[in-house]
Amino acid sequence: MLQSLRIRNLALLEEVSLDFEAGFTAVTGETGAGKSILLGALSLLAGERADKTIIRQGAAACEVEAALFFAKAKGIDAVLAELELPACEDGVLILKRSVPREKAPKITINGSLATLAALQRLGEHWVDFHGPSEPRRLLKDSCQLELLDLFGRAGGALKAYQENYGAWRERVAERTKILGETKLSPSQIEFLQNQLTRMEALALTSEAIEALERDFSRMNRSQELIELTQALTNGLTGDDGVQGRVAGLLREAHALEEIDSASKPLAERLAAAAIELNDLGSEFSSLGAELQFDTEQAEQLTGRMNTWLELKRKHGGDVTVVIEARDELKMRLEVQGDLEGALARLEKQIADAERAMKKEGLALRAVQEKAAKELAKVAAKGIAQLGFKKADFQIRVVVLPQPSPMGDTGCEFLFSPNVGEAPLPLSRIASSGELARVMLALKTVLADLDDVPLLVFDEVDANVGGEIGRVVAEKMAGIAKNHQVLCVTHLPQVAAQAASHLVVTKDQSTDRAVVGIAPIQANRKARVSELARMLGDRTAKSALAHAEELLGK
Repeated sequence: MLQSLRIRNLALLEEVSLDFEAGFTAVTGETGAGKSILLGALSLLAGERADKTIIRQGAAACEVEAALFFAKAKGIDAVLAELELPACEDGVLILKRSVPREKAPKITINGSLATLAALQRLGEHWVDFHGPSEPRRLLKDSCQLELLDLFGRAGGALKAYQENYGAWRERVAERTKILGETKLSPSQIEFLQNQLTRMEALALTSEAIEALERDFSRMNRSQELIELTQALTNGLTGDDGVQGRVAGLLREAHALEEIDSASKPLAERLAAAAIELNDLGSEFSSLGAELQFDTEQAEQLTGRMNTWLELKRKHGGDVTVVIEARDELKMRLEVQGDLEGALARLEKQIADAERAMKKEGLALRAVQEKAAKELAKVAAKGIAQLGFKKADFQIRVVVLPQPSPMGDTGCEFLFSPNVGEAPLPLSRIASSGELARVMLALKTVLADLDDVPLLVFDEVDANVGGEIGRVVAEKMAGIAKNHQVLCVTHLPQVAAQAASHLVVTKDQSTDRAVVGIAPIQANRKARVSELARMLGDRTAKSALAHAEELLGK
């Protein structure tokens, strides 16, 4: 849940620090007072993109910081670990974002620098926004199917279907590719075969290419290398080499040994050094002999190196990339050798994959059809509570002409607000007010399935009022039993049901407008006054009395 929020220099707001409680928090204020600033701050911490225009005029930077508490932090810590960010301490996640006017933006998560993408990834796990545009989303087929799958807990069936759908699409794409490539002529096949032969002659492995490049480098500098090995050989074992001088020293060491036996170990070490010097001379001599490239060897090595350089230029410098190109060329030639047979085998694979996909599609459809009946029944009850006493709400699962990534079915939400009228798709009959109430009924049903702790509702109660406002308030309070709910509302019935109440004000008494946000739930008089304002007149006795009644004891 959201524990605290600090905002500095965002739009017209100079600075505010707010503490939040679990449950239902209402946010109210005059139209245009700046309630969107609070939601804007949360959006920034959820990873929404921002530009310099959000910075308060005259300020150097805008800053937003929040502390979020997770009773079970294992899930959020797993996400933090994937992002290579510090885990929560005592279940608390600290988010901070700064948008300076002159410098680059800065984001920190639990004290470590982070990216906007990381903020967006975390945002998916702690906040869910439901704004005024939410009801219009309900007109989209994809949104309706998403809500149905969520209610039916169809995630497992959908994943199984998508795996088989992906396998089927891959084979169809492979067939399309083969059919798009015309049959090669004999001369084209011969050319490609020659290319493949040259590639296979290189023995394409990392070790073989490293050896080729090393041998080619040695050959190019062979004369220099030979001269160096000869100099080393002569210096060690030549007439005037070190070995000859060491032999004289060794004789003197043996003479010393005859006089003083204690020097025997030293004589033995000198003898070992003489042997090692002799071995070194022999090895340098052998290395020099290996560097003697005859004409045929040089031509072969040069030819292989030229082939490798050509392949690097054509396919890329990485050996693995060239290997992939070789394998693709080999497969292309194999297909050309048996084009009809390859297509026949592929058609069988496509048929097998399609059968598997359809099987999983049927399983998914069964889940969706069951969920459609249950969701329609529960949603219809909620819609009736929101003022449509005789409304009819149905969900129809339809088979698509072609399978899609989300299944081989779609769904239609059908609605009739009046008795005696046949239900029709929402897009054909629903007004904005009707859509808002249908969406609110669905959100109430689906809230328990949403594991995101903070739900933010921005005027989702628009276009409803009167007695329906009380029902909306009850539904918000119901959602708040399992979630932290933040609701921007113009309905006093809704605001009165909230356990916490924030009021947004705009002061224009000076030469510059200033927005303020303050909690009033602890001040009954201030809260009654705000509810009376929402009812029409904060000074009217009837409005004040009604506000007292709404708050109750």
